[in-house]
Amino acid sequence: MKLIEGGVCAVPGVKAYGIKEGKQGLAIIAGKGNAAGVFTQNKIRAAPVIVTSRRLPGVMNAIVAYSGSANAFTGKKGIEDAEKMAFLVAGALGVDPESVGVASTGIIGRPVNMDWIEYHVKEAINGLTSEPSGSEAAARAIMTTDTALKQVVVEVDGVHIGGIAKGSGMIEPNMATMLAFIYTDAKLSSESLYKCLKTAVDNSFNMLVVDGDTSTNDMVLLTATGKKRIDESKFQEGLNRVCAELAKMIARDGEGATKFIEVRIKGARSEEDARKAAKAVVRSPLVKTAVYGADPNWGRIIAAIGRSGTDVEEERITLALSDSHKTVTLVKEGNIVEGALAQAKALMAKDVIVISADLGLGKHEATAWGCDLTYDYIRINAKYIM
Repeated sequence: MKLIEGGVCAVPGVKAYGIKEGKQGLAIIAGKGNAAGVFTQNKIRAAPVIVTSRRLPGVMNAIVAYSGSANAFTGKKGIEDAEKMAFLVAGALGVDPESVGVASTGIIGRPVNMDWIEYHVKEAINGLTSEPSGSEAAARAIMTTDTALKQVVVEVDGVHIGGIAKGSGMIEPNMATMLAFIYTDAKLSSESLYKCLKTAVDNSFNMLVVDGDTSTNDMVLLTATGKKRIDESKFQEGLNRVCAELAKMIARDGEGATKFIEVRIKGARSEEDARKAAKAVVRSPLVKTAVYGADPNWGRIIAAIGRSGTDVEEERITLALSDSHKTVTLVKEGNIVEGALAQAKALMAKDVIVISADLGLGKHEATAWGCDLTYDYIRINAKYIM
């Protein structure tokens, strides 16, 4: 397996393009194949989530995504607008509107700007290209508070899996916590795609926390153009890598973030225990602010593990901090390591912080990702007007 360039356009048969104009954007991706999706678990579901989830699993010809408003809590009109977006793209491409996925992102309670969308659809369709620039344009078009482009491609056994994503705030593991569009030239059924996607999402986007809020608009869509055969287990490995890389990009680009946090839990009695502990640590505002302040306050980490609902025994816990190169052990099988705090203080100044805890109770493990909590997060969200 190797990382390559090109985003979704690295997948043969896929074209993309996007337009970004001020705080509004329109992205279109065209590529026919079996498709599956995973959607937000928030009970307030945006109109595009309702419309697109009804169409999957099935065959998808294209995706249209709008940034500028969420089209959530917009009632019947919101559904009509989402369906019209699909209709406009379908008409321009000559495909069935039911085979077009729809997504949106922005402020809740605000309808999409249909006049702006109608005006720009033809331009976006005419710009569709299989060049890497098409994937980049689409990825930029769906950005809101994002500061970095998010796209990745892997090649495994001759099969390409490429994805783009957006996400920076309102990030909590309760599905995918953002928008992600993934394409592959693998030959797989919609049912197999859903199974693989659910597994990959559970171990990537569902292990990601920026601020603990789950959006109304979250979705991950996966489309397979069916050009090449591949063993499903090999495809799963590649899809896992794509989703994990995109999840880490989102964590690094968390609103106001200055540091990337990775939490590794091992030695848990069950996988669920490991997942709960990892997410509790990366979700903790006290841990996140300590990371921002370069404060090796390991007691906050222990407290987060303890309240996670995970089985723990104090005398078995080993805890370490790392910057991916140097590691400092602070607690060894329940005993505080003398003199380690000063070493950890220097390490905490780095922009990558890895928190590792061995619970010493079993063989299960899990990894979660997140970022620090800063003054800029408050500034951005106190004045979030699009």
